[in-house]
Amino acid sequence: MPLNRGPDECPTEIHLRRLTVDEALYRLDRFLNDAFLAGVPFVRVIHGKGTGTLRQAVQDELRTHPLVKSYHRAPLEEGGNGATIAEMADE
Repeated sequence: MPLNRGPDECPTEIHLRRLTVDEALYRLDRFLNDAFLAGVPFVRVIHGKGTGTLRQAVQDELRTHPLVKSYHRAPLEEGGNGATIAEMADE
């Protein structure tokens, strides 16, 4: 399945399932920086459902990340509880 891509061919989706929280947050930070620099307005973070530990860590990170304006659970057809949509900051 090809990755969704945004402006300047930057992926608009990252898959973090089966990673430790530390590894997932490291990758998420790099991904958010790349998305911001490419001018991507929204990204989808796939963290899976599982126990909810990774979802909570991802959402905690998005809540305080300076490059993220807002975030919300993905609609059911886009992953539901297993994914989070983040709106990137304007500047």
